[in-house]
Amino acid sequence: MAQIRKCANADFQQVATLLVQLWPQKVQNLAKLRAVYDRAMGSTAQRYVCAVENGEIVGFASLSFKNSLWQEASLASIDELVVAEAARGQGIGSALLDHVIDIARKTGCTRIELDSAFHRIEAHEFYDRRGFEKRAYLFTMEL
Repeated sequence: MAQIRKCANADFQQVATLLVQLWPQKVQNLAKLRAVYDRAMGSTAQRYVCAVENGEIVGFASLSFKNSLWQEASLASIDELVVAEAARGQGIGSALLDHVIDIARKTGCTRIELDSAFHRIEAHEFYDRRGFEKRAYLFTMEL
C-alpha cells in the first residue's frame, strides 16, 4: 500500500507529471506551475500531500482553507486529487481523500468541498460513494 505523506519541494517534477493525467488537454507552463507549487509549499492556507509507492509518487492531493461566512467557520477545498492511471483501483484515491479529510478536521474545518468537471463521471461516482453531495454549480471567469 502507498504511504501518504506531505509533499516536499523535490517532489515537484513527479507531481507535475501526475497533473498531466488530470488535465491531458492542458499545456503545462512548468515555470508558472513551479511558482504556484512553491508558494503553496510555504503557505499555511494550503497543504500538498502525495502517495508514494516504491519511491514513486503515484497520487497527489491539494487542500486549501478559507473562512466561510455561509458556514460561519473554516472550509476546506480539495483543489486537485489525482492517482496515476496505472495505480488506480488500489485504494490510493481513498487513502488520499481520507488523509485530506483528516487534515481538514484537525484544522477545524466544518465542511470540505471540491469541484469536478462535468465529463469526469467516474470521479463523480467515487465522490458519491464517499458521501459527498452535489450542492452547487461552479461558475468561473478568466481574468
